[in-house]
This record gives sequence, C-alpha cells and structure tokens, in this order.
Amino acid sequence: MRSPRYTILIANRRTGAVRRLTVSRRTLALGLTILLGVPSLVALGSRGADVAEVEALRAMNETLQLENDSYREATGELTTQISALQMALSELSDEAELDAATRRAIEKLPAVVRSRAAGGSPSGAAAPATTTPPAQTPETTFGILRDLLGSLESRLETVRSRIENEQALARATPATWPIIGWLTSGYGSRKDPFTGRPDFHSGLDISANRGTPIKATADGTVEAAAYQGNYGNAVLIDHGFGLSTRYGHMSGFRVRAGQKVKRGEVIGYVGATGRATSSHLHYEILLNGQAINPLRLLAK
Repeated sequence: MRSPRYTILIANRRTGAVRRLTVSRRTLALGLTILLGVPSLVALGSRGADVAEVEALRAMNETLQLENDSYREATGELTTQISALQMALSELSDEAELDAATRRAIEKLPAVVRSRAAGGSPSGAAAPATTTPPAQTPETTFGILRDLLGSLESRLETVRSRIENEQALARATPATWPIIGWLTSGYGSRKDPFTGRPDFHSGLDISANRGTPIKATADGTVEAAAYQGNYGNAVLIDHGFGLSTRYGHMSGFRVRAGQKVKRGEVIGYVGATGRATSSHLHYEILLNGQAINPLRLLAK
C-alpha cells in the first residue's frame, strides 16, 4: 500500500504565484523530526560544555587550595627558622660579652695566639654574582627565601664558631692574680737574692703568708704537680693556645697531674720550698714554652 502523500502550497503575496510541493508522510515526519531535534541537540551540547567547564574550574580550585596550604606551611617553617636565628643571634650577643680585664688581656696577647682563636676563617662570604632576577612566582619567592635562610645559617655558624673560639681563648688567658700579696720581685733583670749577681727573673715573686691559697689564673689541665728543683713544689698548667702557667715554692698541692681546673680554683698553698728565702709564690706565664712578663696580662 502506497504511503499517503501531502501537498504543501507556497504562495507569493506580492506576485500571487502559487507553488505546490507534494511529499510523502515519511518525508514530512523526517523533516519535522530534524526541525524539532536540532535545538535540543544544541541545548544538550551547551549543557555538556558547561559541565566540563565546571569540572575544570573545580579541579583548578583544588590545585590552588593545595598550593595555598603548601605555601602556608612553608611560610610557617620560614617564620620558625627566622625566629630561631634571631634567638641564636641574641644568645651569641650575650655570650660575646667579656669583662674589661679579660678583654684587655686578650688584646695584649701576641697576634699568633689571637689568630689561633680566630681559626683563620674569612671575615665574610663572597658576594653572590649579579644575575637577571627570575620572574617572581610563589616558587621563586620561596626559593629565594630558602637560599637566604641557608646563607644566614651558614653565617650564623661562622659567627658562633668565632665566638666560641674567642670564649675559649678568654678562659685560657691568665688575666687574674693567683694570690693577693706584696709584689717583691718583677719580671726581668735583677740581683740574685742568694749570690747578689745579675740574674734574669722569669716571673713574679708575690710575698704572702705560708698556707695562703693559690688559685689558677685560667682554665686548663694540670700538666705537672711535683717537686721541680729550684721551683720546689710546683704546678704547671696547660691552658691551650700555647699558653701555660707555673706556680712555684708551694707548701702543698690541691691538684694532681691530668686534672682539669677552672680559673679561680685553688691548686695549692704558698710556701718556701726549693730555692726560696721566705714564703712567697713564684708565678710565671709561658707562651710556647718561653716566659713572658705576666704584668702584660694581669689586671691592675
């Protein structure tokens, strides 16, 4: 059976001409379907594009959130490190303070001794080469901050090492008197008290009553505590940096060889042992084994 056919009349209002278009029902149905379906397909495509755009925006937002969290964490770490550096610098500033007498004594030490404490480290780091700065992004900014912190930490270690060495030198410098008494003989040329002939005196003779406590004039390690010929009972203390001190004519010991002592610690007592005419302390300061004038370092 043939499909019904439909005639569509198309009239031109200006000319009055009429055109006839005959189509089958199947062709008409297909045309209507296409005519009505195109807007729906366009709407569906637009909706699909909107969903994809929303998903892309959601993914970008999650990425930005992760980056913000990462930067916030990094900022917190940088702040903590900066605070730690500030505290360390403050502590170093407090530690660097020396009393006036010790400071003067260190300044009077030979340059070779002070250079040992300095360790020969350079006074400052070389300036970085000038380069074209990179584009400022969060990554480059944090990279610059991390590099700066690394440089500060390195500088802090250098400063800390120098101050620790200076503090060690301060503790090792014989800057205090071993006893309180009368200075009866100084360093240098004098008449020998036994023969009356010219003689070189390698230290100071400080007169005091027998049994007066003798104190170490700097931190160090007792190298010897024994009878030593003309010195009688004597203590030799090694302070490091090539410095040592000797205490002679003692009546008794309070320390033994190998013992570590601190400045101000009692090491023995005044006596008249060895080549001595009366109770007194013979006190020497030695630099690399050679006697120097103790008055150069002792506080007035």
